[in-house]
Amino acid sequence: MSEILADGPRACVTGHPIAHSRSPMIHGYWLKTLGLNGHYGRVDTPPDVFPDFIRTMAAQGYVGCNVTLPNKETAFRLADKPTARAQKLQAANTLWFENGHLCADNTDIEGFIANLDQRQPGWDRALEKAIVLGAGGAAAAIIQGLIERRAARIIVINRTREKAETLSSRFGKPVEVISYDQMSDAFRDADFLVNTTSLGMKGQPDLELDLSALNKNALVTDIVYVPLETGLLRTARAQGLVAVDGLGMLLHQAAPGFEHWFGKRPTVTEELRALVEADIFGHRT
Repeated sequence: MSEILADGPRACVTGHPIAHSRSPMIHGYWLKTLGLNGHYGRVDTPPDVFPDFIRTMAAQGYVGCNVTLPNKETAFRLADKPTARAQKLQAANTLWFENGHLCADNTDIEGFIANLDQRQPGWDRALEKAIVLGAGGAAAAIIQGLIERRAARIIVINRTREKAETLSSRFGKPVEVISYDQMSDAFRDADFLVNTTSLGMKGQPDLELDLSALNKNALVTDIVYVPLETGLLRTARAQGLVAVDGLGMLLHQAAPGFEHWFGKRPTVTEELRALVEADIFGHRT
C-alpha cells in the first residue's frame, strides 16, 4: 500500500504489542480503493504511555485511532463522549474527535454481528441457547451482541467461575454462569457456541472439546483468526456443524472508525478478505 498518499486525515491503531496488527492493511486497502488521501499507521503504547498519547493525539495531527489490548478500558475512561455501547462495556476500541470532544465507541459488537450476518445469514433465527467460552473483554462485547439479537439464554463458561460471575452480573438476564466442569451438560441442545479465549490462537494450545451434545444445526464460531481454522472450528466441521472463523469480525469492526476518520463508509469485500487471508497464510511459520 505504498502508493497511499500521506496527506489527508491521519489515524492509527495503538496498543502493546502492535507490530502484528493487520489494521493498517485493512484501512490502507479502503483508502486506495475509495481513492481517498490519508494515512493509517501503528503506534506502540504500553499502558504507562497510552494516556499521554491520547491526550496529545490531536496535537500530533491524528483525527482518531483504533485501540487494542491492553488499553481499551483506559480509552473508555479518557473519552469525553462515549457511546451507549462503550458505556455498557466500559471499554472502547474506536476514538475520534467531534467539535473538540474525544468520542469513543466499542465496535467489537458490530464486528461480531456483521461477520455472522455476512458469512451465515439467518444465524440468529433460533437463538434459544448460546454458549460463550471465556469472560474477558471480548466476551462482554459478544454477550451484548447476542442480547441485541434476542438470544433467549446465554451461558458463560470460564475456568475461573468468579470472573464469569462478575461479567454476568453486568448484564443480568438472560445471562447465566455454569461451572467449567459442567460444560458437557451445558452444551446439550445449544444452538450457538463461541470461543472468546486465546486458546487455539497461534502459539497457544488448541481448544479440544466434545461438541456432540450441541444441536445438530448449531453454529460454532471463534474470535481467533490466526490460524483461520482453529482446532475448535475443525472439530465443528468434522461433526457437520456450521463453522464461522473470526477474520470477518476484525474486518467489520474496522469500518465504523474509517467512516469517522476519512468520511466514507467502506465495504467488507471478498477481495479485502482474500488480501488479509493471503497475509495470514504467508506468516504461518
